[in-house]
Amino acid sequence: MVTVGIDPHKHVHVVVALDAAGRRLTRPLTVKNDAALTGVLLGWIRTIADEAPVTWAIEDGRGFARRLADGLLLAGHEVVWVPTRLMAAHRKLHAATGSKSDPIDAAAVAHAAIATPDLERHRIDERVRELRVLVDLRTDLVRRRTMVINQTKAYTHLWLDHTPGDLTRRRGMTSLTALVDSTDTSAHVRRVLLEMLTEVDDLNRRVFGLEATIRELVTPLAPALLEITGISHVSAAVLLAEIGDITRFSRSAKLARYTGTAPIPIYSSDKERYRLHRGGNRRLNSVIYTTSIVQQRCHPGARALLARHESTKGARGARRILKRHLIDVIYRAMSQDRASWQHDIAQHQLAS
Repeated sequence: MVTVGIDPHKHVHVVVALDAAGRRLTRPLTVKNDAALTGVLLGWIRTIADEAPVTWAIEDGRGFARRLADGLLLAGHEVVWVPTRLMAAHRKLHAATGSKSDPIDAAAVAHAAIATPDLERHRIDERVRELRVLVDLRTDLVRRRTMVINQTKAYTHLWLDHTPGDLTRRRGMTSLTALVDSTDTSAHVRRVLLEMLTEVDDLNRRVFGLEATIRELVTPLAPALLEITGISHVSAAVLLAEIGDITRFSRSAKLARYTGTAPIPIYSSDKERYRLHRGGNRRLNSVIYTTSIVQQRCHPGARALLARHESTKGARGARRILKRHLIDVIYRAMSQDRASWQHDIAQHQLAS
């Protein structure tokens, strides 16, 4: 049995291979994080492991290592995620006091995987991978659109003494374009404003097109999730893209901790209190927050829950309770949707 620990970075990954007893099998490898990364690592491990089974343990930084984990899994290898805190604990155990380097971190990742056999396994679904790309692209486009709209409003107010309305809608774009055309400004200023409006219009079309595609893909994947008040098709796509296989969380409490909605117990003067969890996946936390706001406005049950707790917890504390309750609802809905995926796969295999 060979365990490969990986310390991922933006430009390079550092890799260390250990045997079942935790001994290094070779010198650490530093490999460039590019399109050839997976092939290089698979060729390298074949010279070390021969026919022995290999487990790839990656420090949990999925922004840098997700592509690698997908490639290794598609190549038929087992991939596990090692939490950073667990890696740090094993670094203290196996490294000299105060020492820290990328090879030491990679070895600590492998030691943690050997000592903790029930670590989370990396899973992949092609439909979720597709959604993840679309959701990430939409996020980038919306961020770019917001920047250009803010610049356009600043320039418009500076030159036309006018603050336009919502430029993500056709009505606002049409009225501002007509105003720029009819106002007596210099040709250079008019050209700059019209170019910025053209860019906003192009970004609007791209965002709306992505949202239409996301709607088509999400609707058959998350019918139960979409029935929850406040969960839009984009929100459902974010949940699927970030969570993936809901079965990797054995219960909703673990999902709550992952999303940063689980209250953290603290103690002071023999009094038990709970405080806000500021960690977790912030993109998922944002989706849950938006859902709670919509439910506060539109869902009678949510309003009743908030009213019941506001007197003792305050408005923000009551909303945190609602967000934690929503995690239970979302966990059940995603589990139901996942079961329907498995049923569809089984039916397809029987038909073929």
